Amino acid sequence: MDVQIKRVYEQAAPDDGYRILVDRLWPRGMRKEDLAFDAWAKVLAPSTEARKAFGHKAENFDAFRARYRMELDDSPEASEFVDGLRALSPQPSRVTLLYAAKDPQINHAVILAAWLREQLGATGDATGRNTSAPRQADV
Repeated sequence: MDVQIKRVYEQAAPDDGYRILVDRLWPRGMRKEDLAFDAWAKVLAPSTEARKAFGHKAENFDAFRARYRMELDDSPEASEFVDGLRALSPQPSRVTLLYAAKDPQINHAVILAAWLREQLGATGDATGRNTSAPRQADV
C-alpha cells in the first residue's frame, strides 16, 4: 500500500485511492459536500497541546515530530485505525492523507505518512509524495 499526502484544497484524483482527512478540526472554508474523502481520522491528529507548541514554525518541527510520533506510538486508537486499514476489502493500493496546513513539508501529515508507512510496510518518500517503488531505506 502506497501512502501519500495532499492538501484538502487540491482536486481529488482517481489514483488517490482511499482518502483520509487527518486534521482534528474541519478545514477552513471547505464545505463537507465539497471534499471527497473516505474517512475522517481525528484520532490520528496530534494533540492540541502538541499542535500549539509546534505553531507551524520550522524551528519547532523536530521537537514536534518526536512528540507526535510518541503520541502515535502510545495511542491505542491509532493502532486500531491501522488495523482497520489493513482489514479494508478490497485493499486499496494507495492511501492519501488529507491535511489543511499551508506548508507541504512542515506539517503533521508528513510525520503521519512516515509513521503509517512503518506500520503498514508501505511505500512513498519522506515528503509523503507517492512513489512507485520503496526507497532504499525501506528495503
